[in-house]
This record gives sequence, structure tokens and C-alpha cells, in this order.
Amino acid sequence: MSDKTIWQTFFDVHAPIYEQNVFTKNTTAEVYFLLQVLDLPPRGTILDVGCGTGRHAIELAQRGYAVAGLDLSQGMLAVAAENAAAAGVHVEWVHADATNFSFPHSFDAAIGLCKGAFGLLSRTDDPIDQPLSILCNISRCLKPHATAVLTVLNAAAMLRRYQNADIAAGNFDPLTMTESSTLAPREGQPAVPTRERAFVPTELTLLFRLAGLSVHHLGGGTAGNWGHRPIDLDEIEIMIIASKTADPSPVSAAR
Repeated sequence: MSDKTIWQTFFDVHAPIYEQNVFTKNTTAEVYFLLQVLDLPPRGTILDVGCGTGRHAIELAQRGYAVAGLDLSQGMLAVAAENAAAAGVHVEWVHADATNFSFPHSFDAAIGLCKGAFGLLSRTDDPIDQPLSILCNISRCLKPHATAVLTVLNAAAMLRRYQNADIAAGNFDPLTMTESSTLAPREGQPAVPTRERAFVPTELTLLFRLAGLSVHHLGGGTAGNWGHRPIDLDEIEIMIIASKTADPSPVSAAR
């Protein structure tokens, strides 16, 4: 299996049962929260990075917004297209790697939820370059002052979960905040080797700043419990709310 297709393979196979995951059950409430913080104009445009089966994109389209959903997995996008047809809405589905995409137009907002592509590393991805590339792509696609909302893995929870024995076994690398494991995408299928990256709030602020995004809020972001609240050390995800700065940083301008 090619190093770059590991996550694509996982999600292609997992797509038919993805929405059985417990964290997918709060879409309406999550979209209500998003609309409170995104400050969208009527019929505004939204980019959903790592859109999966399109649950947020479709709900937003049902409310009259023009949404583009981008994902690495053709299997997930196929399910998303079926779901959109069943809901009677149009969403622009784009098959692309989040580290390497562009659009001919700008968006009023962007989302990257339930990790999206952020920190889902291949075996050779650099743990700094991968998330920074994604953020720079998002930043380039946003209008000045547009809002972005992302949720990413919480490094505090990862640190509290692992022991020195896990480091020795190669399951956890504290220098890059990555965990390596094998995940079965669905019952009866072979396990796929995966590598995931967690983040601390200070580095998130720096990464967003380098991409030309100003962070306004860092807090608890675990699905089903969104809101403007402090981070719980044991929760799975952190939420970041940021906006596109008027003048991009040298890094984002050069990438």
C-alpha cells in the first residue's frame, strides 16, 4: 500500500458505516453552534475541509448556504453525494488532498471538524509541515476577516493516556505528539496502519498565525459537547476559532 493512500484506503472502506460512530449524532446542534460563530452573510459560501460523508455540509446547504466539501476519500464523497441527493440539496464535492488544493474563488467561512484531515499523517508526513500546509490552503481560500472553525486532537489527553512503555513500543512519540496504531476500517477487513498527530494550544496559535489566521478562541471541542468553554485535559479534541487576517504572513504568502 502506498504511504500516501493509507488514510484514503481506511476511509474508503469505512465510509458505509462511518455514520454509525457515536460522534456523528449531533449534527443539527453542531451546525446551530457553527452558525452562531461563523458570522455568515445570507447565502454565504462555506468550505468544509475533510467533509467525510457530508453531514455538516448538507445541513448547511439545507439552510441556504453554498457549500464545497473536500475530502481525500472517494468512498466518503460517494456517500456524501447520495446523502445530498436524498436531502434534495446541492453541494460541490471535491476529491483532493487537504495539503494540496486551491479554488478559483474565495469563501466566507471554512470548517474542518472531527479532525478533518488535520493531523492525519502518512508514515512520512512531517508533523509540522502537514498541518501548516492545510492551514495555508484554507487561509488562501478565505476572504479577509472570514472565520474558520477547526477541531483537532488534544495533546494533553494523549499525554495522559500513554506510558513510557508505549514510547518504547513505538506506539507514541512525545517529540512529535504522534500515535501509531492499526485500525480496522470495518468488521472483516484487514487493519490499516495509521499515524495521528495531537496539538497543544500554544503551537496551534503559532501554526494558525503562520498561515495568516488569527486565533480568537481555543477551548473544548469534543463532538457532542461544543461551546465556548475551557479545555478538559482528558477530552479528545480542541476547538479553534480563527479569522483570516487582512495581510497574510510571509509563510502563508509564500506557500
